[in-house]
Amino acid sequence: MSDDMPKISALDLAPIIQGADAGDALRRSLDLARHVESLGFHRFWLAEHHNMPGIASAATAVALAHVAAGTSKIRIGSGGVMLPNHAPYIIAEQFGTLAALHPGRVDLGLGRAPGTDQLTARALRRNLHSDPEAFPQDVVELLHFLAPVREGQSVRAIPGAGADVEVWILGSSLFGAQVAAALGLPFAFASHFAPAELDRALAIYRERFQPSPRLQKPYAIAALMVIGADTDAEARYLFSSIQQSFVALRTGRPGPLPPPVLEMGERLTPEGRMHLDHALSCAVIGSPATVKEGLEAFARRTGADELMITASIFEHEARLRSFEIAAAAMGAPALAA
Repeated sequence: MSDDMPKISALDLAPIIQGADAGDALRRSLDLARHVESLGFHRFWLAEHHNMPGIASAATAVALAHVAAGTSKIRIGSGGVMLPNHAPYIIAEQFGTLAALHPGRVDLGLGRAPGTDQLTARALRRNLHSDPEAFPQDVVELLHFLAPVREGQSVRAIPGAGADVEVWILGSSLFGAQVAAALGLPFAFASHFAPAELDRALAIYRERFQPSPRLQKPYAIAALMVIGADTDAEARYLFSSIQQSFVALRTGRPGPLPPPVLEMGERLTPEGRMHLDHALSCAVIGSPATVKEGLEAFARRTGADELMITASIFEHEARLRSFEIAAAAMGAPALAA
């Protein structure tokens, strides 16, 4: 990695493409993880979503075990686990198990959104008594179960207690930034789909950060979508898959990732264009030169310690190529210039 650029990592949603299934998606995720590991990426995260026909990473800890077993050194983790869906104790056990199998490589990113609709959230939890506003208390409880066992502690996470798990707070608003700062934890902002509060969230996190035994100074990741190809036109064409997917999701019609189409702009309604302009305003789409310029500008804007790249692309080889282009732009070894 070049000295003047932040570290580079990858966020994957294990996209299920049209005509394929979840098994295919998870195998492609592992292949992508191996690919970015070879390119010098620092982390590979998978995200928890439920009842999404186009996302295969619902059982996040299980999917991470699959990726971790097929790689050797890249950090693996959740981007994130939606903590209101789970008892903190069970997450401590799950990620403690991952850490026991893959010591020194496990991240636990925590979010407070359900990662789904309310009906599915009820199916996940049996009831909705879990309060997202209690998220900070749930994080503290989880940290307690991951800490070394204290004298007289009757409920212990085994595996989990004393595990080498790096805990992160994820956010797409100011709330997560405040929680991460108050608890002295690293923070990752979801500018790849909710960029509106990016700058304020990072500022609040840095201004209010309280050192903790886990972290002495602020450390921030900013996530963004990057679609790279040999030409700007080809990248825009590949980008049309995620554009179609976003519009379908925001209009209540989620489905598998569709193949790219030509002249996507002409197919958009004013409402669809508004959704895309808002959600994907930080996306970097283009040739190697365009990607390099865009990532450098984003790194200067955010001052992030790490950039986390995500890219859902229909053709797997084009997806691998896109991550190569991002790696080259960030100064990592890659096949592309």
